[in-house]
Amino acid sequence: MASADPAEVAASADGLIAVELAWSAAPQQLQRLHLQLPVGSTALAALRASGLAAQLGADLLDSLTLALWGRTIAPDTMLRHQDRLELLRPLQVDPKEARRLRYRRDGIRPRRKQPRR
Repeated sequence: MASADPAEVAASADGLIAVELAWSAAPQQLQRLHLQLPVGSTALAALRASGLAAQLGADLLDSLTLALWGRTIAPDTMLRHQDRLELLRPLQVDPKEARRLRYRRDGIRPRRKQPRR
């Protein structure tokens, strides 16, 4: 039988889990909100409990992606104690294209490691 995590046992004892909700409205602006939710809450329930759904508006909310510790999830995913729920903005530029643009602008090539002899 697997032993239970003490944090999980403490969370289920009072019927609440602690979840952190993180989002960035703009580059370099991280905002975090700590929530206490009933055990068995979903990512969508956490978003509703935070009040962000009403604050951000439907258009912006539809463009965001839900993630749990950096991995994309469905809104009906169950959350666990001490999870970090993230709202991810869509990329504005493909990373490969951004690298090409920087190279054209700066003309600097990345240095390659010299092979060992």
